[in-house]
Amino acid sequence: MISAEQVISRAGEEGVMPLLTLGEFFDGNDNEGCIAPNQWRYGRPPLADLAERLRAIEQREDVAWVRVQLHPETLETQELAGEAVAVCGKVDEEACTAWIEGFEASGVIPGLVDACLDIPKVPHRAPVWSVVWD
Repeated sequence: MISAEQVISRAGEEGVMPLLTLGEFFDGNDNEGCIAPNQWRYGRPPLADLAERLRAIEQREDVAWVRVQLHPETLETQELAGEAVAVCGKVDEEACTAWIEGFEASGVIPGLVDACLDIPKVPHRAPVWSVVWD
């Protein structure tokens, strides 16, 4: 897991956050409140299960990459706070929505939630979908 200090050193001007790999965000992370805290204990799967399911999505042939989008409060609290999960691949909204069933997410929206750094290459005709929680 990446430390908040490492994220802060990678953050851009005006608090633009880097996209994190699943390993950077989830490996060794046991803070259940670090992503979708309002849904934890209200249907969102445990962090380890969420990570496992996201890794399975990332391994699909039609998916180029999956990354965690950080909430800007990471800079203030100095703790990792996930805002959304970005899924890039040659998939439509319906397919992406089906993959996240049981996440207790609000759904998927096109594009990234906020401006981000460290965005991997987006293949031609491969949209980016953001899994969001309210």
